[in-house]
Amino acid sequence: MKIHLIDGSGYIHRAYHAVRPLRTSRGLPVNALFGFAQMLRKFLRDEAPSHAVVVFDAGRVTFRNEMYGDYKANRAETEPDLAAQFPYARRVPQAFGVPVVEAPGFEADDVIATLAKRAIAAGFEVVVLSSDKDLLQLVGPGVTVFDPAKERSFDAAGVVERVGVPPARVVDWLALVGDASDNVPGVKGIGDKGATELIAAYGPLE
Repeated sequence: MKIHLIDGSGYIHRAYHAVRPLRTSRGLPVNALFGFAQMLRKFLRDEAPSHAVVVFDAGRVTFRNEMYGDYKANRAETEPDLAAQFPYARRVPQAFGVPVVEAPGFEADDVIATLAKRAIAAGFEVVVLSSDKDLLQLVGPGVTVFDPAKERSFDAAGVVERVGVPPARVVDWLALVGDASDNVPGVKGIGDKGATELIAAYGPLE
């Protein structure tokens, strides 16, 4: 059995920037919703999945903000046209008969990782649909990540090719290089190449 775990939050943001501005007759912006629906329809047509779920961020504040106050503090407020579409986003996959999952206090990434672990334990093969490099650490026996933006599937060898380290060391690599998009600082003076070389020589951060 195979289950597809879809990063709905990532899809909505990608659709918003990929589709020209569209509005209903009442003025509601719908370009992200339209693009999201098109992406889902293509996925369902091409894959005809037996099991699939769309996962969303429940909100902007998670347990990470409690651990690190500056987490994502560099991000601007969500564009009003995009924010106006969020309340309807969950209804798109539901209209296709695909269930939606989210958990207050957690990001979509966290929920996807939890579902992947449980699905593997239940005997499923897992395909994660996301362009988020953080999710590459989930790759392993029975788990692949498909990047819809690159239209590429990543197994363990693909992860090494993309970031220079195996899936189990992605978290160490990210800790060293940091993540500017999340406002997470890395180790000063260590870039992508240096982090890859250190991990190759010494293994995990500890």
